[in-house]
Amino acid sequence: MEKWLTVQELLGLETLPKSDRGITKKADRENWVKRQREGVKGKTFEYKFSSLPEDSQAEILLKQNATPVMAEAPKAKKELNYLPEVIWKPYEKATDKQKEEAKAKLAPLQKLDDLVRNNVALMMALDAVSTEYEIAKGSLKRWYYKVRSFERPDWLPLLLDKHSNKKAGKEADFTEEAWEAFKADYFRPECPQFGSCYERLKRAARENGWSIPSASSIKRKIAREVPKLVQVQLREGDHAVMQYYPSMRRTVAEIEALEWINGDGYQHNVFVRWHNGEIVRPKTWIWQDIRTRKILAYRVDLSENSDTIRLSLMDLIWKYGIPKKCTIDNTRAAANKWMTGGVKNRYRFKVKEDDVTGIIPMLGIELLWTSVQFGKGHGQAKPIERAFSHGGLGELVDKHPSLAGFYAGENVYSKPDNYNGGKDGVDYDTFILAIEDGIRTFNEREGRQTEICQGIYSFSQVFERDYAKAQIRKASAEQMRFLMLMSEAVTLRKDGTFELEAGGKVNNRKNRYLASELIVTAHRKVVVKFDPQDLHNKVWVYGLDGVFLAEAKCTDAVAFGDKAKGREHDKARKQMVKAVKAQAKATLTMNAQEAARYQPQFEEEEPLEPKIIELFRQEGNAVRKHEAVLDDDEDTNDFEQGWRKGLAMLKEEKGL
Repeated sequence: MEKWLTVQELLGLETLPKSDRGITKKADRENWVKRQREGVKGKTFEYKFSSLPEDSQAEILLKQNATPVMAEAPKAKKELNYLPEVIWKPYEKATDKQKEEAKAKLAPLQKLDDLVRNNVALMMALDAVSTEYEIAKGSLKRWYYKVRSFERPDWLPLLLDKHSNKKAGKEADFTEEAWEAFKADYFRPECPQFGSCYERLKRAARENGWSIPSASSIKRKIAREVPKLVQVQLREGDHAVMQYYPSMRRTVAEIEALEWINGDGYQHNVFVRWHNGEIVRPKTWIWQDIRTRKILAYRVDLSENSDTIRLSLMDLIWKYGIPKKCTIDNTRAAANKWMTGGVKNRYRFKVKEDDVTGIIPMLGIELLWTSVQFGKGHGQAKPIERAFSHGGLGELVDKHPSLAGFYAGENVYSKPDNYNGGKDGVDYDTFILAIEDGIRTFNEREGRQTEICQGIYSFSQVFERDYAKAQIRKASAEQMRFLMLMSEAVTLRKDGTFELEAGGKVNNRKNRYLASELIVTAHRKVVVKFDPQDLHNKVWVYGLDGVFLAEAKCTDAVAFGDKAKGREHDKARKQMVKAVKAQAKATLTMNAQEAARYQPQFEEEEPLEPKIIELFRQEGNAVRKHEAVLDDDEDTNDFEQGWRKGLAMLKEEKGL
């Protein structure tokens, strides 16, 4: 039903006169369709909306917030067959900025469409909407023609700005051979800088007449045509690509306390004055419970070696019990034969029959190695690695207040201002107390965000709670002796004697041991267990099957009696050789090849020729000698001439 408006309702419009009389005169002059309003006394006329001027109609619609003033159905449009899912597909790949710009276009277009549907001329509707929204009339018209053939609910994806896609089609000229040459230069394991590769490309382009774009265009081309992971693989390798793969999250809810442990060594960033007075950065081997993440035992030494691993495991078993499983790195230090003998690893794929069974498998602990991913160890699989990162032992121990002034920094870029360059170190006892305090703080800090602690408890609290309910194996006296002692496979002589490699050599002689009970025994290869800190005392001999055979005493104590001191001696010896080598190198400022340039050129010596040539001839059983003397004026170098002259003299003597 058409809407009718009175003169009072038309007052205030910018396109009409400002008074009642002016509007009435204009209506009479332009023949507006009018009628008398029903139910109103007096002559009150109202005018038909469609008979009003078009600019007035547009103004009325705008003031009414684009609400249609006529209930007539919109003009019938040509029915179009299109798929909305196809139209909306680009909207999913559009950026937030593109989506916001499309939404901003939607409101003015809907108002413009309302005006057109209400029989307002398009040009007048464009003028009114462009003025209200301050939009260029040409842009508004272009947008409207783009969407008017579609239903309103599908306008939004059609209004996306595709200007960037059009630019992508106008790519700068780039010779294919030049592009391939640039990729070969840039995408290689040496990871050259982009700028250096582009400079080489420019020189090659001048030489070969190639067309190349700007550096920024090549960067966009790389981002567009070479996937990110492919770039990483070409420049950094398989291991770098592997790190982009989502890590696996494992649950520890089904594991008991002390059922599964893991261990690793941590290099401290603190200078310490060791027992022998040397300033060193110690290394601590740490065992941690996987379920509760509590640190259970540790030992400190100069390096990560079999002694620290063995003694720290002995501390753990003595205090808590024997775990069922153990995870360590598959490295030479951790996978040493004394601890892991008899178990295959990356350095010992075949297990020999006479290999000593390591302490870990002998105790019945299942040994698991961290995996090797694309040529590199995947140590991050161990929970203990998180104990070394931010907020872990590096913060709690290395930066302990008692160690102030001796912190070395995590790398060359993080050295503190009081860095002393290793000229002095904190005393050993203070360092050990700092480790103990740091580990205790690590274990007792509450609110840990782990699966078991749930953001409430500390590592120590959940371990104490779960350890009381776990099934624990305790070690026997024999098993503890295995932990206290180390093993070495040796060859037993017929007289019951053998030598150990552990003590080293002095004057090419080793510690010699005698097991009198094994004289003239059938055993040839035996396993000797010993205390590495007391090699001059007795040792224990076992068969390859682990059966105890006899005790042996040291009869010739010529080598070291303490394995740790032996390592220190070996280190000092290597340092001495290195120092002498450096001093010797500094002594010479010229090598032999440089000195050879100063020698005179070699002149070949002329060979000497004899003046007298002796000829021998056989006469029966006697040999007669004839001499031929060459004259000084003859050519002494012509040996053949002298030979012929001597032969002529012999013929003359024989009358030939």
